[in-house]
Amino acid sequence: MKKLSYISFLLILIAFTSCEKVIDVNLQNGEPRLVIEASINWFAETDGSEQRIKLSTTTDYFSNTIPPVSGATVFITNSSAQVFTFVEEETAGIYKCYDFIPVVNETYTLTVIHEGETYTSTEKLLNTPVVTRVEQKDDGGILGQDVEVKFFFNDLVNETNHYFLKINDPYKVIPEYGVLEDKFFENNEMFGLYFSEDLKAGDTLKFTLNGVTLNYYNYMNILLAQTGTNSAGPFSTPTSTVRGNIVNQTNFDNFALGYFRLSKTEVKEYVIQ
Repeated sequence: MKKLSYISFLLILIAFTSCEKVIDVNLQNGEPRLVIEASINWFAETDGSEQRIKLSTTTDYFSNTIPPVSGATVFITNSSAQVFTFVEEETAGIYKCYDFIPVVNETYTLTVIHEGETYTSTEKLLNTPVVTRVEQKDDGGILGQDVEVKFFFNDLVNETNHYFLKINDPYKVIPEYGVLEDKFFENNEMFGLYFSEDLKAGDTLKFTLNGVTLNYYNYMNILLAQTGTNSAGPFSTPTSTVRGNIVNQTNFDNFALGYFRLSKTEVKEYVIQ
């Protein structure tokens, strides 16, 4: 009874003390930073020759648009000094290459030249396991009321592995993202898990898997913790200056945001039964 009385008093107090005073929040905006989204994905059953890199800048906190970066020089070189040039075409800020040659365990260096400053990053193209089977439960989830789907794959043997996962749900505009490590599953079968109360027979889920480095695994953990999996996604305007693996060789302090990674990419579509 005391608890109910307290709540009633609190609601009355809020009602009588509410006002329409507008408080201006002064969010100081820093200088825009270059954002480089350079994920090189070698999809199965393709030669991986067509790739794209997106350049933009950070923007004001309340802005709904992300400014593209045009006029940059973008290219990737391999260990044999072969150059793969990315050209900006019809869409501002999107740079495309049509002759890229992906090779597992090959070393590649990304170079971006923008406003007189040179940004670089060097990474290996990693392998990715294939999805071997899919299982569905109709009594999954925490309360046993969701459709639950598991995508199984075999961990790459005799090495420490980290994986980046993406799920496209037909009822969500933004995909769900996650990361996995093989710490407790090394050389064994692993799985990506997804469940939802909205899924029904005939719906299609798309599961995407990439092998990634430990550094990228940690990087995505930070981004996902900041943005959450149900927001605009980890690749929206950064909520803080989470530094990736791209270094400004001209002015170290003027670092770029974003990441350069390369891997084979496994995609599996599954129709809900």
